[in-house]
Amino acid sequence: MNKAIFLDRDGTLNEDPGYLGDPEQVILLPTVGEALSILKNKYNFLLIVVSNQSGVARGLITEDDVKKVNSKLNELLSKYNVRIDEFYYCTAHPEFSSADECVCRKPSPKMILDASEKFNIDLSKSYLIGDNISDIESAANAGCKSILVKSGYGVETINMLQKQNKFPSFVAENLMDAVNFVIKDISGEKIGA
Repeated sequence: MNKAIFLDRDGTLNEDPGYLGDPEQVILLPTVGEALSILKNKYNFLLIVVSNQSGVARGLITEDDVKKVNSKLNELLSKYNVRIDEFYYCTAHPEFSSADECVCRKPSPKMILDASEKFNIDLSKSYLIGDNISDIESAANAGCKSILVKSGYGVETINMLQKQNKFPSFVAENLMDAVNFVIKDISGEKIGA
């Protein structure tokens, strides 16, 4: 079976200006290219983006915009000899995401489970890295470990998680810090010992 790193997009991999629809505004966050290259090229993780893109339902961006931004992200990552293997995204509006209308919006695990089935992924050996409470809940719902990065909404999310008594597997300063946790975790090294 394969192992994967599931990644939120905006605020985790790239700057989040809000409802990102212009590929020319895609700016990788520091360490992202190097970190993903290590995960993919040295440790053979599949890299899969799972992203809520409610800007489509809100009429602020189109699904084509989402695809162009995803393509630009891979273009920028190619400089680091790495690319995202697959992009999953949910275009539903959060206020209208009842189970009848939408089953994929995070914190639902559906995007992760769909990827797991398609790519034969062992979720117990996989991780989700994101900056939002829905990322941490989605990982828990899917049965994989979660890493909260302090980029994007990460710092605000820490406070919300503490109030709800929910905790990710690890809180990382940035994506490279998250990668260092993954490497230590898969090697069985005691973290914080």
